[in-house]
Amino acid sequence: MPTMSPETVRDAMVPEPTTLAAAASAQDAGRCFADNGEVRAVFVTEDGGRLLGVVTRKTLVREVVAAGREPSAVSLREIAEPPNFTLDAGLELESAFRFLEEQDLERVPVVEDGRLVGVLSRAVVQRRLAEDEPPEAEPEAGSLVL
Repeated sequence: MPTMSPETVRDAMVPEPTTLAAAASAQDAGRCFADNGEVRAVFVTEDGGRLLGVVTRKTLVREVVAAGREPSAVSLREIAEPPNFTLDAGLELESAFRFLEEQDLERVPVVEDGRLVGVLSRAVVQRRLAEDEPPEAEPEAGSLVL
Protein backbone atom coordinates (compact mmCIF):
# COMPACT_ATOMS: atom_id res chain seq x y z
CA MET A 1 0.00 0.00 0.00
CA PRO A 2 1.58 3.34 -1.00
CA THR A 3 2.16 5.83 1.76
CA MET A 4 1.00 9.36 1.21
CA SER A 5 3.64 12.00 1.66
CA PRO A 6 2.70 14.73 4.13
CA GLU A 7 1.05 17.85 2.78
CA THR A 8 3.33 20.78 2.16
CA VAL A 9 2.92 24.53 2.19
CA ARG A 10 2.66 24.36 -1.63
CA ASP A 11 -0.53 22.26 -1.26
CA ALA A 12 -2.32 24.91 0.83
CA MET A 13 -0.87 28.24 -0.28
CA VAL A 14 -2.76 30.79 -2.31
CA PRO A 15 -0.81 30.90 -5.58
CA GLU A 16 -0.22 34.11 -7.50
CA PRO A 17 -0.74 36.73 -4.78
CA THR A 18 -1.10 40.39 -5.76
CA THR A 19 2.32 41.60 -6.86
CA LEU A 20 3.81 44.73 -8.34
CA ALA A 21 7.31 45.44 -9.59
CA ALA A 22 9.64 47.43 -7.35
CA ALA A 23 9.55 50.30 -9.86
CA ALA A 24 5.74 50.60 -9.62
CA SER A 25 4.38 53.60 -7.73
CA ALA A 26 2.59 53.89 -4.41
CA GLN A 27 -0.38 55.05 -6.48
CA ASP A 28 -0.34 51.70 -8.32
CA ALA A 29 -0.43 49.88 -4.98
CA GLY A 30 -3.29 52.09 -3.81
CA ARG A 31 -5.18 51.15 -6.94
CA CYS A 32 -4.73 47.44 -6.11
CA PHE A 33 -6.30 48.00 -2.69
CA ALA A 34 -9.11 50.14 -4.11
CA ASP A 35 -9.94 47.66 -6.89
CA ASN A 36 -10.14 44.62 -4.61
CA GLY A 37 -11.24 45.03 -1.00
CA GLU A 38 -9.95 41.55 -0.16
CA VAL A 39 -6.33 42.41 -0.95
CA ARG A 40 -4.50 42.81 2.37
CA ALA A 41 -0.98 43.20 1.03
CA VAL A 42 0.82 43.88 -2.22
CA PHE A 43 4.02 41.90 -2.60
CA VAL A 44 6.84 43.82 -4.23
CA THR A 45 9.11 41.83 -6.53
CA GLU A 46 12.08 42.43 -8.77
CA ASP A 47 14.40 40.42 -11.00
CA GLY A 48 11.82 37.95 -12.29
CA GLY A 49 9.85 37.44 -9.11
CA ARG A 50 12.41 37.75 -6.31
CA LEU A 51 10.53 38.99 -3.23
CA LEU A 52 11.73 42.42 -2.16
CA GLY A 53 9.06 43.32 0.38
CA VAL A 54 5.46 43.97 1.27
CA VAL A 55 3.26 47.06 1.09
CA THR A 56 0.05 47.28 3.11
CA ARG A 57 -2.57 49.99 3.49
CA LYS A 58 -0.82 50.97 6.70
CA THR A 59 2.47 51.33 4.80
CA LEU A 60 0.84 53.66 2.27
CA VAL A 61 -0.70 55.83 4.96
CA ARG A 62 2.48 56.07 7.05
CA GLU A 63 5.08 56.38 4.28
CA VAL A 64 3.15 58.36 1.67
CA VAL A 65 -0.06 60.04 2.85
CA ALA A 66 1.02 61.12 6.35
CA ALA A 67 4.46 62.09 5.03
CA GLY A 68 2.87 64.37 2.41
CA ARG A 69 4.53 62.59 -0.50
CA GLU A 70 3.10 62.41 -4.02
CA PRO A 71 1.84 58.79 -4.51
CA SER A 72 2.67 58.76 -8.22
CA ALA A 73 6.28 59.81 -7.48
CA VAL A 74 7.04 57.24 -4.75
CA SER A 75 8.33 53.88 -5.95
CA LEU A 76 7.45 50.74 -4.08
CA ARG A 77 11.16 49.99 -3.79
CA GLU A 78 11.38 53.04 -1.49
CA ILE A 79 8.60 52.00 0.89
CA ALA A 80 8.34 48.19 0.72
CA GLU A 81 8.91 46.58 4.09
CA PRO A 82 11.07 43.46 4.01
CA PRO A 83 8.99 40.50 5.15
CA ASN A 84 9.73 39.46 8.72
CA PHE A 85 9.26 35.83 7.74
CA THR A 86 8.93 33.69 4.64
CA LEU A 87 8.10 30.01 4.29
CA ASP A 88 9.58 27.51 1.89
CA ALA A 89 7.00 25.93 -0.42
CA GLY A 90 8.29 22.44 0.45
CA LEU A 91 7.88 22.77 4.23
CA GLU A 92 5.45 20.29 5.80
CA LEU A 93 2.08 21.95 6.37
CA GLU A 94 1.81 20.99 10.04
CA SER A 95 5.22 22.52 10.75
CA ALA A 96 4.19 25.69 8.93
CA PHE A 97 0.98 25.87 10.93
CA ARG A 98 2.87 25.51 14.23
CA PHE A 99 5.19 28.31 13.11
CA LEU A 100 2.27 30.60 12.21
CA GLU A 101 0.69 29.90 15.60
CA GLU A 102 3.92 30.42 17.56
CA GLN A 103 4.65 33.71 15.81
CA ASP A 104 0.96 34.78 15.82
CA LEU A 105 1.02 35.41 12.08
CA GLU A 106 -2.05 35.58 9.84
CA ARG A 107 -0.29 35.18 6.50
CA VAL A 108 3.26 34.69 5.28
CA PRO A 109 4.81 34.87 1.79
CA VAL A 110 5.89 31.54 0.33
CA VAL A 111 9.12 31.39 -1.64
CA GLU A 112 11.10 28.94 -3.74
CA ASP A 113 14.71 29.91 -4.39
CA GLY A 114 13.93 33.46 -3.21
CA ARG A 115 11.07 33.87 -5.69
CA LEU A 116 7.55 34.55 -4.49
CA VAL A 117 5.23 31.65 -5.39
CA GLY A 118 2.30 32.20 -3.03
CA VAL A 119 0.98 33.19 0.36
CA LEU A 120 0.06 30.91 3.23
CA SER A 121 -2.86 32.00 5.38
CA ARG A 122 -3.31 30.64 8.90
CA ALA A 123 -7.10 30.46 8.45
CA VAL A 124 -6.74 28.39 5.28
CA VAL A 125 -4.29 26.02 6.96
CA GLN A 126 -6.58 25.60 9.98
CA ARG A 127 -9.47 24.61 7.71
CA ARG A 128 -7.29 22.30 5.64
CA LEU A 129 -5.85 20.50 8.66
CA ALA A 130 -9.31 20.20 10.24
CA GLU A 131 -10.63 18.54 7.07
CA ASP A 132 -7.84 15.97 7.24
CA GLU A 133 -8.56 15.03 10.86
CA PRO A 134 -10.17 11.62 11.11
CA PRO A 135 -13.47 11.70 12.99
CA GLU A 136 -13.21 10.64 16.60
CA ALA A 137 -14.37 7.10 17.09
CA GLU A 138 -17.39 6.62 19.30
CA PRO A 139 -16.59 4.49 22.35
CA GLU A 140 -18.24 1.09 22.34
CA ALA A 141 -21.09 0.64 24.78
CA GLY A 142 -19.75 -0.35 28.18
CA SER A 143 -16.15 0.61 27.36
CA LEU A 144 -14.16 2.81 29.69
CA VAL A 145 -12.91 6.08 28.26
CA LEU A 146 -10.02 7.74 30.09
